[in-house]
Amino acid sequence: MTLSADQLTVLPNLNTSASTGPRSIARWLMAVVLLVIAMVVVGGITRLTESGLSITQWRPISGVIPPLSEAAWASEFAHYRALDQYNAVHAGMTLDQFKGIFVWEYGHRVLGRVVGLVATLGWLWFALRRSIPHGFRMRLAGLPLLIGVQGLLGWLMVASGLKPGMVEVAPGWLAAHLLTALFTLAYALWTGLDMLALAKDPNARSARLTPMAALAGAMLALQLLYGALMAGLRAGKITDQWPLMNGRLFPGPTQAGRSLWGDLTADPAIVHFIHRWWAWGVVLVLVLMARRLKAIGARPPSIAIHAAFGTQLILGIATVMSGVALWLAVLHQLVGACLVAATAWGAHTLGRGEAHIDATIYGGDRHEQ
Repeated sequence: MTLSADQLTVLPNLNTSASTGPRSIARWLMAVVLLVIAMVVVGGITRLTESGLSITQWRPISGVIPPLSEAAWASEFAHYRALDQYNAVHAGMTLDQFKGIFVWEYGHRVLGRVVGLVATLGWLWFALRRSIPHGFRMRLAGLPLLIGVQGLLGWLMVASGLKPGMVEVAPGWLAAHLLTALFTLAYALWTGLDMLALAKDPNARSARLTPMAALAGAMLALQLLYGALMAGLRAGKITDQWPLMNGRLFPGPTQAGRSLWGDLTADPAIVHFIHRWWAWGVVLVLVLMARRLKAIGARPPSIAIHAAFGTQLILGIATVMSGVALWLAVLHQLVGACLVAATAWGAHTLGRGEAHIDATIYGGDRHEQ
């Protein structure tokens, strides 16, 4: 039997719903983006308050329940007092003071579980309803996998600080933990923007990664790596001066006998120097990227990129000059996550190309210089 064209148009689409499927998936992905940003902020507070080692065990299921009695609190506190960090950083703290640092690490871990549940249950919901567009099944399945890797890296980071002789987590594990979170943020946002494009046009193709966007992403990733190393090495406290560092433009290594690799990745002064000056190279590339976005009529992502890196520079300088004030350092990390989001937005827009800029969203003359 042959069906007419009119009959074909009324057949249900068993794979996806062009009107609701992609848009609903986009909303879910944007929720994951916001949760990851919240994770980055809470993780930053946890690091800055030296709270990350306050929970000495990894209990993925039972760890959701906090201590509910004085005996349980005393047991947790005893585990922490057995660590070298206690004597080096928090010697003499009371049980009430321990509860103050415990709550940040506990909140960070619980929020991580929430992110994992939202990502996994969301993926299962759309997969079972067969509403994931063709070509996106593996990409969406990768999101809960990424968050699982993020959780594993978080525990490996904590475990590195529980070893005898350690008073803090290993900077390399901290960097891997943070960069995976920020990559997950960009991954979810990029895919969500692809979903929004599909909601407008069922034939829309995924955005491609342009050379300019790849360069900007790579340079920003290196800057974020050094920001994570800064946090792990407490390098922000090397100096409270800017642009000089303790009266010198280039401070030189703080410890003799390191290899070149050791100087570049483990010396607090050198890491601080690279982080503060590599930022200007990142700014240059982001300015060029934003100008290109403006030229094709995509003003909102252009403005977002300018606002994010401008605010981030000011906060970075203020954080150093304040002696790493907690609230400034947390804002610096928050805006860093927002800068990743703005850069991913701009990169995605460039990858869609000038022909796909929707004037009803971006407005203005798409050839405006």
